[in-house]
Amino acid sequence: VGQLGRVPLGALGVNTSIFSMTFVIFNFLAYGTTPRVGRAVGNDDRAEAGRVVMRALTLAVGAGIVALIALQALARPILVLMGASEELMGPALAYLRIRALAGPAVLLITASHGAFRGYQDTRTPMVVTLGFNVVNGGLDPLLIFVLDWGLAGAAAATAIGQWIGALTFLVLLLKTRRDELGIELRWPDLHTLVPFLKVGRDLFLRTASLVGTMTLATAIAARVGVTAVAAHQVAAQLWTFLALLVDALAVAAQALVSKQLGADDPETARRVSNRLLQWGLVVGIVLGVGFWALRPVLPGFFTNDPDTIQALRGVYLFVVLLQPLNGLVFVGDGIYMGAEAFPYLAKAMIGTALAAALVLLLVVPMGWGLTGVWWGITTLMAGRLLTLAIPYARETLFAREPA
Repeated sequence: VGQLGRVPLGALGVNTSIFSMTFVIFNFLAYGTTPRVGRAVGNDDRAEAGRVVMRALTLAVGAGIVALIALQALARPILVLMGASEELMGPALAYLRIRALAGPAVLLITASHGAFRGYQDTRTPMVVTLGFNVVNGGLDPLLIFVLDWGLAGAAAATAIGQWIGALTFLVLLLKTRRDELGIELRWPDLHTLVPFLKVGRDLFLRTASLVGTMTLATAIAARVGVTAVAAHQVAAQLWTFLALLVDALAVAAQALVSKQLGADDPETARRVSNRLLQWGLVVGIVLGVGFWALRPVLPGFFTNDPDTIQALRGVYLFVVLLQPLNGLVFVGDGIYMGAEAFPYLAKAMIGTALAAALVLLLVVPMGWGLTGVWWGITTLMAGRLLTLAIPYARETLFAREPA
């Protein structure tokens, strides 16, 4: 998309934030499923693990349909709220309407990831995700350039890939491996969804605060200018790529901590957590050094617009220096989720997000530009690290009862 120019790239940036805000707030379908399945597996209760999976899939279908309808009905007002200029509106609107068609698929994928992680199986979701991303990557040049669909082609490629991924997960969970995983093909009773929804409430507040802050950052960048939001999108893509690399450790933390706590072994859970935090810090340092070494060439892989590249250089150092901190934060989040400390995560994130939002809202009136946007993101990450470190250092985390 970066090769199409700064307008499509800016339109993609606005949409990326919208879809992050819309779908990532439903990450409780993964984060709430993994520890509950993991505890059931640790307690050798496959039947309960299967019931948790069916609850997650049921909620994914319902929430996905609601998200699809809402995005189609409110597409233009949402883009206006996000600060999309008239220059960006046409391609941004086309992209949003097409991507929204994959709403249920995205949430089914999310719930399926949580299920397999809880079963201590990280290979299956990795293979399925790799597969549908290969489909997406293969369709991108065909639809964007060969068929000349432009940004709309990128949206269609993504939506098709996501539906292929969702259907693959459903076949694996509900047919191929149903007996092995202890899953019964029956809709859950509504009252059994209440505890899951309480976890969802806390994770919704936590994730909405996090993604809302990142969405606000993109909206502020859009108000700074088209070049600024395009550069911010490239920086955010780098950020997301790095986060995905560290996410493997966070996933391991969720699965391993929940299993050990389910087996009533908090000492082992603590030892595993300490080791994963060490690895998170090391990976963050290595990523930061690597991206700093690649700074002369890496931006050119994302965009060929010289103004965007110049604006990106002004915030590139933020992306690099925050990586060690990110490594600790992402792994720490996984540990807390494995311990099902969801209410604390929600409260801590709300407070941290408010502090970061205060910085972001000052960017335009104070004339801080894109650099100010990334100071706001730095405030967010530093606050997250502090709020995660305090209970962990006091050794009170694993004494908590599940949410």
